[in-house]
Amino acid sequence: MIFFSFLPDREYFLELRRPWKIFSFGVGMLWLLYGAMCYGISDWDVGISILMGSLTYFCAPWSVVTIYRAIRYRPHAWPVRVLVALLPAMFAVDWVYWLYHSAVGNRMLRWENFKVSMALYFLCGIVWSYRGSLRDLLAEIRLQQ
Repeated sequence: MIFFSFLPDREYFLELRRPWKIFSFGVGMLWLLYGAMCYGISDWDVGISILMGSLTYFCAPWSVVTIYRAIRYRPHAWPVRVLVALLPAMFAVDWVYWLYHSAVGNRMLRWENFKVSMALYFLCGIVWSYRGSLRDLLAEIRLQQ
């Protein structure tokens, strides 16, 4: 059986420092902040954009990799690993949303936010879970065609 570290290690955090990941995070944050300032949606403001965007950047790749490895390799107690990997997803997507908007008194569109944010959380997690440079990623994509 292949052994993988369950918790994020030093290498995980070093991967988040890759320029293409930081750039894509920056572009995503700019879009979130633009939406918070311009769209006029009751539950979309600068504070929640920063909180949810940052939590997604730091947690989503770990959630995706942990779920993938648990299902693919079936280590001991693999369903527990899947559930544990879903905890930061729920925190980033729903619980911090509820806590923040309860504290500031904004009207919440919780179910609508959950559907969109959970999909974006895992989409970002898939993209940011790639371990390598942008050049390596593009080369691997080209090989798959």
